[in-house]
Amino acid sequence: MRELPTPVPTPVPGQRDVYSVSRLNAEARRLLEASFREVWVEGEISNLSRPGSGHIYFTLKDDTAQVRCALFRQRRDVLALEPEAGSRVLVRARVTLYENRGDFQLVVQHLEDAGEGALLRAFEQLKRKLESEGLFEPGRKRELPRFPRRVGIITSATGAAVRDVIATFRRRCPAVPLLIYPSAVQGAAAVPELLAALAAAQQRAECDALIVTRGGGSLEDLQAFNDESVARAIAAASIPIVSGVGHDIDFTISDFVADRRAPTPTAAAELLSPDAAEWISALAAVRRQICRNVRASLENGAQRVDGRTRRLIHPRERLSHLSARLQHGVTQLAAAANSALGRLLVQAERNESRLLMRSPAPRLERLRDRVDRHRYGLSRSLPLDLDARAQALRGIVGRLRAVSPEAVLQRGYAVVTDTASGHVISSADNVATGASVDVALAHGALRCTVTDRRR
Repeated sequence: MRELPTPVPTPVPGQRDVYSVSRLNAEARRLLEASFREVWVEGEISNLSRPGSGHIYFTLKDDTAQVRCALFRQRRDVLALEPEAGSRVLVRARVTLYENRGDFQLVVQHLEDAGEGALLRAFEQLKRKLESEGLFEPGRKRELPRFPRRVGIITSATGAAVRDVIATFRRRCPAVPLLIYPSAVQGAAAVPELLAALAAAQQRAECDALIVTRGGGSLEDLQAFNDESVARAIAAASIPIVSGVGHDIDFTISDFVADRRAPTPTAAAELLSPDAAEWISALAAVRRQICRNVRASLENGAQRVDGRTRRLIHPRERLSHLSARLQHGVTQLAAAANSALGRLLVQAERNESRLLMRSPAPRLERLRDRVDRHRYGLSRSLPLDLDARAQALRGIVGRLRAVSPEAVLQRGYAVVTDTASGHVISSADNVATGASVDVALAHGALRCTVTDRRR
């Protein structure tokens, strides 16, 4: 419920209630803000300025009036749309008055495109998106058939566009059959019906090419052909598609994704309808060229037949000639074989002489003599060498036995070790009285207790 403004006190008769400018502007601001909480206003942006503070100031106008607007930086940062001079927008704003200058103004809270401006912005955004995905690339566009067996038309069955297409085909090439896939081309039903018609044409595969078309209209009228799902369906189709939507100045997203764009429905039909007169003229020229080629080929063939006829030889003469050649070949082959055999025999004799000269038998005989001499020398020197070595070994063994511990023990000596540690005792100072020691003799051992030490 809107709040009513606070009533201004009625001055007492005879007294003057004099307002200062500041007071007047402040009360006017309060009245405005109390009377208009938030309003929606549509208009065209002009006098746009962007000072260094980050705020935006502009004028919103229509045909007969204008109002100042302020878009503060905090709200500007969260808006998706950036104000542009000349664009028509719809704003949600607080009504207020700027007291310092007494300016009536709107403080903008929200801003969006109004009318066709929004459609244009959506068109540009979708165009950039699909272009970045590569759907407009010439490399993915397919060639149109030169002489299609059947052409499909996706459009309104009662519109002027379908009549223009049919008339163009009748004029240029009535032999090409046409198949109409009816669809709404504007309004809420246009997008689903266009998608259904494209799907049906794709599934039934009755046509070599398709024309997606309609007559001219406003941007809102052509909106179905700027729909993303329709554009993607056209781009994904396996059948070549010509887009003939609107008039020369009209462009839609379908034009960019189709395999070919035509400025009008008639131009779209001309792209796919061969000119019958041109084709008949071209076929006549081809027929004349074929006739000339056939005549020339027949003449060349006749000349070749005449030439070969003159070169023909009777089979008996041919056989005689071949027999002589065969006999000559046999003679040459026999002579060559004999010559080759003689060369091989001479070579074999030479190889045999070389083998005899390089025989290993003399060398083996000399080596056998050397082996026999060495064997005889070894049989005489080896026993003498073995006896000398045996005598030397016996001397070494005698010397080792003389110095071995066992020999020392045999002469009456003993080896004394500490019972606990097993260490050999070589000095009386290393044994305490009462300690246990082991005495190793030549035959047996003794365990003794030390009762006295002597130095």
